[in-house]
Amino acid sequence: MSHQNEQNNSSPFSRLVVVSNRLPITVSKNDDSGQWQSGPSIGGLVTALTSVLKKRKGMWIGWPGITEEVNLDTLLARVGQESGYTLKSISLTKEEIDSYYFGFSNEVMWPLFHDIQSNCNFDPAYWYAYQVVNQKFAKAIVENISSNDYVWVHDYHLVMVAKELRNLGVKNKIGYFLHIPFPSPDAFVRMPWRIQILEALLEFDLLGFQTPRDRNNFVYCVEAVLRGFRVDTRRQVATIKTPQRQIQVGSFPISIDFNGFTRLSASSKVTNMAAQLRRAMNNRCILLGVDRLDYSKGIPEKLRAFRNALERYDDLHNKVALIQIVVPSRKDIPGYQSLLAEIEGLVGEINGEFSQPGWVPVQYMFRNFERAEILAYYRASDVAVITPLKDGMNLVAKEYCAAHVDNRGVLVLSEFAGAAMQFRKNALLVNPYDIEGIADALYRAYQMESAEQKWRMRKLRRSVARRDVYWWVDFFLQTAASGMAAPR
Repeated sequence: MSHQNEQNNSSPFSRLVVVSNRLPITVSKNDDSGQWQSGPSIGGLVTALTSVLKKRKGMWIGWPGITEEVNLDTLLARVGQESGYTLKSISLTKEEIDSYYFGFSNEVMWPLFHDIQSNCNFDPAYWYAYQVVNQKFAKAIVENISSNDYVWVHDYHLVMVAKELRNLGVKNKIGYFLHIPFPSPDAFVRMPWRIQILEALLEFDLLGFQTPRDRNNFVYCVEAVLRGFRVDTRRQVATIKTPQRQIQVGSFPISIDFNGFTRLSASSKVTNMAAQLRRAMNNRCILLGVDRLDYSKGIPEKLRAFRNALERYDDLHNKVALIQIVVPSRKDIPGYQSLLAEIEGLVGEINGEFSQPGWVPVQYMFRNFERAEILAYYRASDVAVITPLKDGMNLVAKEYCAAHVDNRGVLVLSEFAGAAMQFRKNALLVNPYDIEGIADALYRAYQMESAEQKWRMRKLRRSVARRDVYWWVDFFLQTAASGMAAPR
């Protein structure tokens, strides 16, 4: 499947309606005029879905990112005209964002689904707010869809939407894709609302997960918690049957716009920026970490592993430098400030212990970056160190490979990232909890011959190119179309 055949006109549904927590644009107030304005969100998912939505004259429903009571219809109509599909916004109050988004989504679902149960805050008020907001989304969908539309709901913020739609009498086919991992039964049963969540997910017609492990975890949870379902996992897309209906459950590994990343990475702008970076680092071996500020990303563990490598391998001194980029995120959630303090403390300790005149082992940056700038860091670096404790996919790993148009570079990757399944033969896989194991992998990457680097990177790049984000959209929607005849 390639992006050339995105949902041809024989598709059994007339229009695609994408539903996600956020719209694919950012809305802000102009400082000078006081008028509301919009800018595009950057990302492979937006790029891929936009192309399908344009083709189908589709619709994207989501929250615009502001809590002010303001009518955005004129702004969204103008943006929709320019983009070729319709945008519909959901209004959410600050209290709803605090309890539904920061609360249930990111203090219950996120840590539980990343196997970090100690960070969960099972506040019943969060659960009620989550249901109310999911009802709001469902009502907005009902007001904007026709009977032959296919509704595709995204991610952990909107688990209850299909259930709420069924309660409102909607008979449309509804798909769902979870962008984060799905936990094993041992972790999931800690959820006080486990029955309600599983039953709500089973109101979708097609459930998509990142990896076979996530798909299987969901199936195991259904078997452990619910009764009256027959499960068939013999095919790639499993089925869960009730006397009334059939649900498809599959793994659909998400990806990036490989050609887009490759083109920009090969541009003279990025090439020149990368060359400047290498000169600034005195052509040392550059290890690169690019992570959002989150406890699931394993940043402190990575820093401890780098310190361990410097302690055990003297020949790394003055020869390597770790550039650790941390992208600000969710600073309003408890624990994120203490995580930031821990990261910055470790950076200070390592640099205090090992720095020499002209060599600072860890170059640390805490800010947002433009895409071209990040690509320059990818291009300049010799080793990507991507060691999340748990990740749905981890697109940074795929971006790093796409950026290396010169086939240089080594990918050190956590075995608990979703991308590990696709990259296991050609990346150096590590256990993110194994400090010495990561340190050894860093040393191995540092010593790796150019020829080995190149054949590994060629295979990694080929794998990403073959299964890009357009392939992912095609795969999901074609699976949805194949299940359209299944009884509801």
